[in-house]
Amino acid sequence: MEFRFSEDDERFRQEVRKFIGKERRPDLPSCIHPETKEEEEYYYEMKRKVGAKGWHSLAWPKEYGGRASVIKQFIVSEEFYFNEILGPDIISDNMVAPTLIQFGSEEQKREFLPKIASGETTWCQGFSEPEAGSDLFALRTQAVKQDDHYIVNGQKVWTTAASLADWMFLLARTESDPALRHRGISAFALDMKSTGVTVRPLRNTGGAFYCEVFFDNVRIPKSNLIGEKNQGARVSFAMLGYERSGIHRIRYAQACLGHLIEYARSAKRNGGTLINDPLVRRKLADVFIEGEAAQLLAYRVLDLQSKGEEVDYFASISRLAGTLFQQHVGEISIETLGQYVQLEPGSKLAPLYGIIERHYLWSLPGTVSAGTAEIQRNIIAERGLKLPRSP
Repeated sequence: MEFRFSEDDERFRQEVRKFIGKERRPDLPSCIHPETKEEEEYYYEMKRKVGAKGWHSLAWPKEYGGRASVIKQFIVSEEFYFNEILGPDIISDNMVAPTLIQFGSEEQKREFLPKIASGETTWCQGFSEPEAGSDLFALRTQAVKQDDHYIVNGQKVWTTAASLADWMFLLARTESDPALRHRGISAFALDMKSTGVTVRPLRNTGGAFYCEVFFDNVRIPKSNLIGEKNQGARVSFAMLGYERSGIHRIRYAQACLGHLIEYARSAKRNGGTLINDPLVRRKLADVFIEGEAAQLLAYRVLDLQSKGEEVDYFASISRLAGTLFQQHVGEISIETLGQYVQLEPGSKLAPLYGIIERHYLWSLPGTVSAGTAEIQRNIIAERGLKLPRSP
């Protein structure tokens, strides 16, 4: 495979970096998961600005307003997530839209795709349930056909960004017999403003970006059925394939590791800087190399996609490598920062508070205590740390 980007792609990368440099908010260095009202407003503002640039739909076919360039879409994701700035919408742009293009009706494509491309609408993914996470096809949420609607009752959990979403890509059981498993599940587009939809943020130690969603006799027009009835497994497999490919998790974790390395260069321990501790240096080096390898795996998937070839198991391997890398960054952050990570939010002694929140807890919510972005910003300002922002 070719590990270098073309001259045209590198020019596009510089355009993206220039845009990021102009639009970054110094007072909001990291709000990938908006927690405050100000961060939420910034989230919507950036989505619209990225939409105005045409960057939500770069990988889409030209007949649906895209540029048929998975490489340029990859570059946008790479740059925004490494620089920890809002803009791309992984679920809407890279998961929902390609699935709609593949399985949606022409009416659905005309209705949903332009609003995703402009950044006007946000989607969430309604898959997991309290007793159907890893075993997805054990889901129990029911969608019963009634005249020209489906009536939905049930619950979803760990729904990323449901509190911000306008629409949900919902999996529900359209055959009552649970023994049918994947053969009795269908996919729907659900308007989150529908009567009977209740969203509750999960106030875990990682913040409230995850949610649980309840459905009480929610009516979904039959025209919102995506693909054929009882073919939701096929649709969901395609959507999960789009999710597994990408660079966002890896570059986001690499940014975090950069912060940690910068901290280790200035932090004092046992009469010297932390970076000069051989054990710390070795562990940081090991995780850094792991990140480089994960990045190359993502490039391998991109290479196959750009050639129109099947990514198959390569996307799954890349997804697993990226998640493990992300967790390892969180683990070494805990080890490096020491017992200070146990401090409650608000303590000025908590070094670089937010590293663990943004990475370790994104993969394993509810594991350790974590602070707010505001606390992290204050500590960074107080200590005068210089944090890396570009490759």
